[in-house]
Amino acid sequence: MAERKDDQTPGPTGPRGDDVPGRSREACRECGSPLAPDQRYCVSCGHRCGALPGAVAGAIGALSSKGKALAAAAGAKVPKPQGEEEGWAWMPSPQAIAIAVIGMLALGVGLGSAMSEIADSAPLQTILLEYPHHAEEGPAPAAEPEEAVEEEAPVVAVAPEEVAAPEATEAVPLPEETTEFPPEGEAAPEEESALEKSIRELEEQEKEQEEEGAGGTLPEIKHAWLIVLGENSYEGTYGATAEAPYLTQVLPKKGELIPNYYGVTTGVLANEIALLSGQGPTAETALDCPNYTAITPGTVSPTAAQVEGAGCVYPKEVESLPTQLEAKGLEWRAYVEEMENGGAVGQPWRCRKPTLGAADTTLATPGDQYVNWRNPVVYFSAIAEGAECEKHDVGFEILTKDLRAKKKTPALSLIFPDACHAGGETECEPGAPKGAKGAAQLLKTLVPAIMASPAYEEGGGLIMITSAQAPQAGEHPDPSACCLAPTYPNVPAPAGTTATATTPYSEESVRAGGGGGKVGLLLISPLVLPGAVEEAEYANHFTLLKTLETMFGVEPLGYAAEGEMPTLSPGLFVEEEAAEAGEEETAAAAQSAATSSRTASPNSATPRNLRIVGPVKRRDRRAPSWAPGRTPIESAIARLRP
Repeated sequence: MAERKDDQTPGPTGPRGDDVPGRSREACRECGSPLAPDQRYCVSCGHRCGALPGAVAGAIGALSSKGKALAAAAGAKVPKPQGEEEGWAWMPSPQAIAIAVIGMLALGVGLGSAMSEIADSAPLQTILLEYPHHAEEGPAPAAEPEEAVEEEAPVVAVAPEEVAAPEATEAVPLPEETTEFPPEGEAAPEEESALEKSIRELEEQEKEQEEEGAGGTLPEIKHAWLIVLGENSYEGTYGATAEAPYLTQVLPKKGELIPNYYGVTTGVLANEIALLSGQGPTAETALDCPNYTAITPGTVSPTAAQVEGAGCVYPKEVESLPTQLEAKGLEWRAYVEEMENGGAVGQPWRCRKPTLGAADTTLATPGDQYVNWRNPVVYFSAIAEGAECEKHDVGFEILTKDLRAKKKTPALSLIFPDACHAGGETECEPGAPKGAKGAAQLLKTLVPAIMASPAYEEGGGLIMITSAQAPQAGEHPDPSACCLAPTYPNVPAPAGTTATATTPYSEESVRAGGGGGKVGLLLISPLVLPGAVEEAEYANHFTLLKTLETMFGVEPLGYAAEGEMPTLSPGLFVEEEAAEAGEEETAAAAQSAATSSRTASPNSATPRNLRIVGPVKRRDRRAPSWAPGRTPIESAIARLRP
């Protein structure tokens, strides 16, 4: 007999022929519904046709036993349905099970749908928190009314404040914006107009000019050449009536002219000593020292460290600009024209000077125009009695050699022309030029030689040309004084003058007597504006001394050390590139002026008193540039008007 499975075991025979061998069951034994030959459960009543498999029947039996035990313990009485076997009484009906299954499926579908919506919306909320600006970029849904958008906007805006996570805080760009808010009570800055910009620039310019006039910084220089002429007035050298075109037309175009520059006392030698040391005159230096004697008693006053007494030669303790530079390790030399002729007349050809305590017998004569009072360095014992006097105090032949090499050119070159080239009105030799023509004869060779030297061309060079004093006698004497004009301890104050140590440097500070007169100063350097005329600058020999000491980094001496004594205005000096641009502009303007003159009158000669200096640039760095009675704003408006 073939092997059969448990679920293939035929059930018990029924009244409808189920017990007939070989014949299939055709009706349910419980409800009589028709059955297919291989149908095991009735569709109508769910009754099984045939016995359960052994394993399944055992599991159900175990569950039934356990259920009955629990029901008995609880005292529950399960009613037995009609026709139900006792083992199935505790189980729910098939209809209830189906309804329960359908309910669970519906619950699962609902939960899944809800979770899907939450999952889909979660990334969007995260982005809005981390990047608030996305709320502005994303358009609002068309289906939502305006009220809905307005309600959601505050949530996005405040989200960064509510999120405590570092990532959300770092994503909000607040620090840079909050630091630039205007102070409380002030309006936010608006874009300035053209007028406001012009006013602001004008006020900044005025502020810079005030700072330059009050202080500022002088440029550093590597080499300085100080050319000191003799007895010449500004008008006689550079003025409209001067007789040397080289001084009135050619030379000023190369540099910056300061007309209001003054000597500080009477006497060529006294002014030269003041320019080198800040010492005031003695009765003897005011007369160019007829006797080469030491100053006695030589006490030093507390005012400006002035040496008091009578005589000409200062004690060794008295410093000067040359000795200051020597102590700092900088080279200097005094080049005195005609000194080298001393050997021919039985005198030293270097460091030439009279015997101490003897009369000065040097006189300018044909063939030897050297005079001792034109050699001021030998009036300082620290130099004249020093071991290196012959190294430092030399003639013009050494100047020619020193200019050829940068290494041989000293930091400070003091140049003193002889009587023929110092500009004096006294004829030095028969037929020789005098006055401005005599000075121009030397300068038209000397200045180009300095400017062509390697030391000057490397940059940082400064040429200064001035005179010791204006004429003190003759047809047009000029004893005027300016600026810091003190009462000197060794000479009485001139009658009718009032001296003060606090006189400001301006036109009001000029007085009729007590000084060396108006001599002028010309600066030639890559650091100045060529062709400029600085009429607002007022200065004297003490001013120039303090300027040089400041540029070389040494302490001011004598009256140059007084607190009221300024230097030359730092605003006189410019960047080298600006000076070069100004020089090109000057040349172009001069060429244009010459062309216009020839076109207007080709047969006429240029008047002798016409000064063609190119585009004369007059800059007032100490006075306000706006018109008197006007504020800077009113001046700016006036400038903008057509």
